[in-house]
Amino acid sequence: MKETIYNLLAQQGDMTWQQIIMHILVSAVIGLFIFISYVISHKGTIYSKKFGVTLIVLTVMTGTVMTVIGNNIALSLGMVGALSIVRFRTAIKDSRDTVYIFWTIIVGICCGVGDYLVAAVGSSAIFLIFLIMGAIRSDNRMLLIIRAKRSRCENIESQVFRYFGTGVVLRVKNTTEENAEYIYELSRKILEKVQKQYPALTDDFYNLGQIESVNIVAQSDEIYN
Repeated sequence: MKETIYNLLAQQGDMTWQQIIMHILVSAVIGLFIFISYVISHKGTIYSKKFGVTLIVLTVMTGTVMTVIGNNIALSLGMVGALSIVRFRTAIKDSRDTVYIFWTIIVGICCGVGDYLVAAVGSSAIFLIFLIMGAIRSDNRMLLIIRAKRSRCENIESQVFRYFGTGVVLRVKNTTEENAEYIYELSRKILEKVQKQYPALTDDFYNLGQIESVNIVAQSDEIYN
């Protein structure tokens, strides 16, 4: 019984150097594929070249660790214990970055145990999902921000309704004793349509008098300080 338990804990796969190189090489190739997916799906301020390179390295590292562990239960338990004390405190700017981290880990595990087909098919499916969802544009929301004297509130509301009708939604209305601020949300399509009809849209608001500022801002989740 003792010998059985010992053999189970000390069990190791006989790995050749060709297999080891293959595990690491495939991990690097699929890691590069993940990096390309990251570049395609991220743009603007949320894109980080350092994070993209980290994805490749993390895939290779995970594949290497899994190659070392193999079928050795003792090593796997030790690795779980070691990783359980690690705390990652790096700020994630985009929720998709978490998906990419798990993606690299899963691919590394698959490549480390030699399941290249699972890693390839799974990565292709994930890439296709990102590609399809990335084609759905989410940057078509616009904000119309108007700051003026409080005495002009009624004029501003009438002007906005006259131009945009029901195609605009009032999101914020801040008022003080003297000033007022309006934040309207509308689609880019409606804004472009109104701007074609009224080329001097912002000037028309200023002509109301006592208007401090009129700003049109693209509302995006990809804006960070």
